[in-house]
Amino acid sequence: MDRIADLHLFLRVLDLGSISAAARSLDLSVAVASQRLKRLERELGVRLLHRTTRQLHATAEGLALAERGRGLIEELEALTADLRRAGSEPAGLLRVTTSAAFGRLYLSPLLPEFQRRYPAVRLSANLTDQNLDLIASGMDLAIRIGALDDSSLVARKLADNRRVLAASPEYLRRHGAPRTPEDLIAHECLVLVGGQGRMEDWRLLDRDGAASTVRVNGRIESNFGEVLRDAAIAGLGIAHFSVWHVHEDLRSGRLVQVLPDYRLPDTAISAVMPQRRFVPLRVRAFIDFVAESFGDVPPWERGG
Repeated sequence: MDRIADLHLFLRVLDLGSISAAARSLDLSVAVASQRLKRLERELGVRLLHRTTRQLHATAEGLALAERGRGLIEELEALTADLRRAGSEPAGLLRVTTSAAFGRLYLSPLLPEFQRRYPAVRLSANLTDQNLDLIASGMDLAIRIGALDDSSLVARKLADNRRVLAASPEYLRRHGAPRTPEDLIAHECLVLVGGQGRMEDWRLLDRDGAASTVRVNGRIESNFGEVLRDAAIAGLGIAHFSVWHVHEDLRSGRLVQVLPDYRLPDTAISAVMPQRRFVPLRVRAFIDFVAESFGDVPPWERGG
C-alpha cells in the first residue's frame, strides 16, 4: 500500500500546488513527504516534478501518472467507502452527463426523488450535446442516445429510441406530403450535424423490412435538436426526430408524422460507464433508479 499512499500524496501535491501544503493536509512533515515523493520517482524511474525555489510543476510523466492514477485512487476510495457502508445508502459525488434536451426533459424531473431516496449522494449533472470522453472528463456515467461506438465502455440499455420523420401541418399543406422515401429529395429537410458529421443520409425501412437510403438537403442544419424542432414547428421543413423529443408535439398536432408506412431503424438509450472492476454503489443506484423510473414503457411512449 506504500505506492498507493505515495501516489495519493503526489496527487495532493498537484492539487494544492506545494509539497508543504500537501504534507499538512495529510498530517505529514515536509521532510517525510519529500522523501516519499523521491521514493516514488525512484521506483518508477522517472522524474515527476520540476522543483524550483518558487514554483513546482509536473513533468510530462507526472501529468500522465496523474491522469491515470487519479481514477485508480478515486476508485479505491469509492470501494473503501462503499465497503464501510455495506448495507447502507450509496454516498459520494456522482458525475453524470447526457444530452441537453434529454437531460432537461427526462433526467432533471427525476432528481428530487433520487436525492430524497439517496441523501448522501452529491450529484453533478453535465448537460451537453458533445459526447464527452468519460475518463478524461472525470465522468462516472453518461446517458447516451444512439449507436455506441466506443468498445471501452460498459453499457446498460434503459429504453428503445424510436425515431420518426415529422413536419408541421402548415409545411405539408404548402409542399405536399412525400409518399415514398425518394420524394424527400425534393423537400426541405432539416439536418442534424454533430461529431459524426452531417447526418444527411436518411435510412428508412418499409413494412417488409426493405431499406431505402436517401440523401436529403435543406437550408437549415444544426448540432442542437431544439433548433430543428423549432424550425419544423415553424413550417420550415421535415426533420428526423427521436420520439422522446417530440411526442408532445405529435399528440398536440403541432407536428405530423411523415411517411408513416416507413420506419427509421430503432436505436437505444443507454447508461454507459468506463470499464471498471468495481462500480461504485452510487453509480449502480442511479442507473437502477433511472431504469425503474422509465419502466418497460418509457414516459414518452405512454398514452394520455
